[in-house]
Amino acid sequence: MTGKVSFEAVDSYINSLFVDDDPSLDGAIERAREAGLPAIEISPGQGKLLYLLAKISGAKRILEIGTLAGYSTIWLGRALPENGRLISLEREAAHAGVARRSLQAAGLDPRCEVREGAALQLLPEIEPSFDMVFIDANKESYPAYLRHAVRLARPGGLIVADNVVRKGSVLAPAGVDPQAIGAASFNQALAEHPRLEAIILQQVGIKGHDGLAIARVRDAGDD
Repeated sequence: MTGKVSFEAVDSYINSLFVDDDPSLDGAIERAREAGLPAIEISPGQGKLLYLLAKISGAKRILEIGTLAGYSTIWLGRALPENGRLISLEREAAHAGVARRSLQAAGLDPRCEVREGAALQLLPEIEPSFDMVFIDANKESYPAYLRHAVRLARPGGLIVADNVVRKGSVLAPAGVDPQAIGAASFNQALAEHPRLEAIILQQVGIKGHDGLAIARVRDAGDD
């Protein structure tokens, strides 16, 4: 092959290999579009990565901050065992309604609950401990979400956060936009937190240039 191959083309190639056509996931996207929800859900490849992280970690309890139309919720819910439990927090009632319909269509509503309301109001009422916390909501609140995630995740559990690079604007966020400032503050807190070991995966593809943060909560016996 000659010429430059786009990141988008490579991303589509990867998705074609590892993500099968799926009526439930496709239906979630269709419901979101019909309801006028923004097209900001994770990509199919990111969904598969979340699924694998949950499976590898043996997650039985998952907390999701930011539901949107339930696309990522379906991926995470499918990684749970039959007795598993997922709680997803969504500020917008219309979004939560779409997500619930998609979870029901996917057969996941018995173990996936969508709670409506601002996450920072709901999080103090939630009790530990979770095997995995996925953060994908308003970036201005990411530092606060991280504090709650550390409290709620069990030792050895995972904390994953999307959109933490934002086309590189986190390198100089001041004066750019509040979401870049929030993501940059989150990244700094993630790197410095004594209870976490973490990394950011820079990602380019059909969702543009961004990144996914992955952190593990340290066990008491860790060095």
